[in-house]
Formats: sequence, C-alpha cells, structure tokens
Amino acid sequence: MRYVYGISAAILIGGAAATLTLNPVGAQVAQNEPGAIAAPPGGAPSSFANLAERLQPAVVNISTRQSIQVPQRQLPPGFEEFFRRFGQPVPDGGGDGGTTTQRGGSLGSGFIISADGYIVTNNHVVAPARPDAVVEQITVILSDRTEYEAEVVGRDPTSDIALLKINPRGPLPFVRFGDSTRTRVGDWVVAIGNPFGLGGTVTAGIVSALHRNIGAGVYDRYIQTDASINSGNSGGPMFDLAGNVIGINTALISPTGGNVGIGFAIPAEQIAPVVESLRRGERVERGYIGVSMQEVDRSVAAALGLERNRGVLLRDVTAGGPAARAGLQQGDVVISVAGQPVTPDQGLAYLLSQQRVGARIPVEYVRQGQRRTAQVEVAQRPSDEELARINNIPVPGGEAESDEHKPGEEAESAGQRSARASLGLTLQPLTPQIRSQLQIRDPNVRGVVVANVDQSSDAGQRGLRPGDLILSVNQTAAASPEVVAAAVEAARRAGRDTVLLLVRRGNTPAVYVPVELSQASASRR
Repeated sequence: MRYVYGISAAILIGGAAATLTLNPVGAQVAQNEPGAIAAPPGGAPSSFANLAERLQPAVVNISTRQSIQVPQRQLPPGFEEFFRRFGQPVPDGGGDGGTTTQRGGSLGSGFIISADGYIVTNNHVVAPARPDAVVEQITVILSDRTEYEAEVVGRDPTSDIALLKINPRGPLPFVRFGDSTRTRVGDWVVAIGNPFGLGGTVTAGIVSALHRNIGAGVYDRYIQTDASINSGNSGGPMFDLAGNVIGINTALISPTGGNVGIGFAIPAEQIAPVVESLRRGERVERGYIGVSMQEVDRSVAAALGLERNRGVLLRDVTAGGPAARAGLQQGDVVISVAGQPVTPDQGLAYLLSQQRVGARIPVEYVRQGQRRTAQVEVAQRPSDEELARINNIPVPGGEAESDEHKPGEEAESAGQRSARASLGLTLQPLTPQIRSQLQIRDPNVRGVVVANVDQSSDAGQRGLRPGDLILSVNQTAAASPEVVAAAVEAARRAGRDTVLLLVRRGNTPAVYVPVELSQASASRR
C-alpha cells in the first residue's frame, strides 16, 4: 500500500508542477468566472426565473372564513359568582347553556384561467372543514396583494375540483391547461402556491412517477413529484417548462406533515373536462355500469389462477344496472374496457369515467377460467348519496357479535372436518334458526355459517370470525360444508394453495377474501 501511495503522490506532484508552469499566478481566475462553467445540457434550465416571473401573476392565494355552532358549556353552580368576586371575566359557558359560534378557516392556492376572473382550485380548499361548518366567505388574494371576494361557480367533490369566480376591475393574467398525457417521468416541473400561508412561493423538481394510486378516491391517477409541496399548496398549479398547467397540486405523503419529496398533482387531462362542465353549469358526466370492485392482488390471483395485477374482481353487480343487463355477474374478473387493459395504473373506474354516457362498449372478462365479452351500455354515474341508496349500504356497526348470535357447534360431518382442516374454519349450514339469530333479513341469501375460527390459520389472520356467512368458494355457491370441502379439494388438485371466499358479515355488502389452505392438511393426503 505504501508503494501505491508513493506512485499517487508522484503523479499529484507532477500534475501540480505542470499546472504552475502553464498557468502563472497572475493568470488565475475565480472558479465561477463567467464562461468558466459549461452550459447545462439541452433541456436542463439554467434558471426558472423567467418562467416564474411570467407565471406568478396568474397564481392566487385562497382563504376561507368558516363558522360552527357548538354547545355552550354551563359552569357548575357557584363558579360564575367566584369569577365575579375576584374581578375576573366570566368564561364562555357562564350563562344558561345554548350555543356559541366558533370561527376558523382554511388556506390554499389556485390559478386564474380567464381574464374575467375564473379560478380553479381544489374543492377541499373551499369546502366546509366539517359537516356542521358553514363557509361564510372566500377571499382571493392576487400576486399584487389585491383582494377579492369569490363565489363558488361549481364543485365536483369526486375529483376534488372547484371553480370560483371573482369580479376584477380589469383584465387579469391567466394560464391555460397543457397536455398532461405527454408528461414523462423525469420531466422538470415548477409548482407555485401558498405553503403555510407564506404567499406566492416557487419550487421546482421533476416528475417522479405517473398514474399513482394513493387510495384517495375511485379515480386516483396522480402525477408524483419531488418538487416541494406543503400544506397550503393545495389547489396551486404544476407547470411544465413551457408554462402549461399539467396538474393541480393536491396531496403529499409525509410522516411529519412537511415536505419529504413525495407530492401529488391531479393531471390536467382529468381537470380540464370537469372545469368546462362546471363553467357551463352542467353536471359532470362520468361513465357508470353498476359494479363494486376489488383488487386482484397476489392472493386473489392465486386463488383464481389468474395473472396478478391484471383486471379487477367484481365484488358486486347492481341489480338492474348496465352491467347486470349485459350479463356480468358477481365474481367475474374484468380485464379490459373498450379495448383498454385494466391495470393498477389504469383502473376500471378510471376507464369507465372516460367513456361517453350512452355509448355501447365491449367489456372483456373472465368467468370460471373462460374469457368472455359483453356489450355494455354506459350510464351516467349517480351521486355518492344515490349510490349508497342503490346499493343499500347500511352504516357499519363495528361491534363484536354477542354470544347469543354465534352459531352453536354440533357433531361434525366429513365435509365439516375437511373444511376445518383445510381452512381453519368450523362451518355449519344456514338453518332458519341461525338465520334468525344472525338477523339475515334477505330470504335469498344462501351459504354456510362460520361457527368457529382457528386464530392461527390464514382465515383467522385475515379477520374471519364466528357468525360470518360464506356465500361462495372459488365462485362456486357454498350450499353446504360438503360443497365447500369439494371446492377446496378441486383447488388442491388444480395445484392452487389459495381459495377465494365470498364473505358477508351481517347485512353489510359481501367481500372477497383469499384464504391460504392449511399445508398440514395437504401433507396428510
């Protein structure tokens, strides 16, 4: 090692001597002398200053003033006199009860899309902070600090978009939407907004990912960026280097509440049609076929013998809806819509939302391992409230079953023993007495009841519990414990180590649960 160091030192000394010979002391220049640093490669900006200067006047700060009526706490007897005796003001609640008004607000960002004062922002920026709150005023502050009171022209909570209007004293600077479908991972982007109420703030970064699903809604398809996005940036624009709006900064992931380089924007391709509908005073149209969906994850794919991350499982099909009329059934796996594959990046809900209402489209699906195609007429998506009524979704109880509602255990049949060994579940037929105990009101519901669960089994780990009703196994109706045992045995013969149970709890909608089969049972065969 000493030999290597010696050679290195000689090279360094020789290099230093050559430098001193070629560049006399008087010729030395500063490291950052103009022209000494090579220009950045094509596509990399040397500065965002010109872009920011041009775009900032079209970005606004938005604040709301909200109020809520809360019960006024009444002081215990004698405490009001106590405060008066010592010359102290009586706290709120010193009267005879009633209500008092509490005030709050919200801060966010937005951008002007027309010279006459139309402004786009996130709906959550201008929505009530809680159901019983009232938004009394929305204030828009321009980059020159001019303030205007704004009115809501329209809002679409599903996409989290709101359109505001102010009445300016003259034409305003505005920006246009760009084509976000041409955005690529690695592209530079600039975000302008109102983080933490500081006012117009410019940050820059790159597109980190496209089509992100973060579980914020049925139409999740965000642009991810490492440009600094913080609380208050919501509703502000994301620009490309040409100054086009390619997204609305909406969300961030952070363990601290501050920026950690993971921010999300709604792409312009989803925003622009919504804004145009709101501007015309029309209802936002989205395609709908009347299905409830469930992801085809590794366990579900293994149970059905399908390719992972391809398609969605239909957890339910609305009776009389477009999908039901076209022949789709609960348990079908939809793999394409109008020729477009259904993937995690391009979900069924998103693909349907892009279809024209009234159009007939081919929907390709898999049933019992066979590919089929149905022609489905696209309907207008009902509101969230209408969907809840259509699907008869009750309010979840969340309380554990009482002992009197748990099915009793009787002498086991061969099918029951097989199901217990394979699934870790003790099953019983759904008798009229058990139906009454479980308060199952729908007479058309058929299945087998879970009487006991081995908590060390995969079924136990996935949350199954006594009183749950198993409606089907691998899309075969669970008419009896023997049928369940036969379906499990068929899965084993097909080389599968997972089965898909359709489970209903009480009167809530059923859900598919993949359950791994017991290896101990397989080894005894």
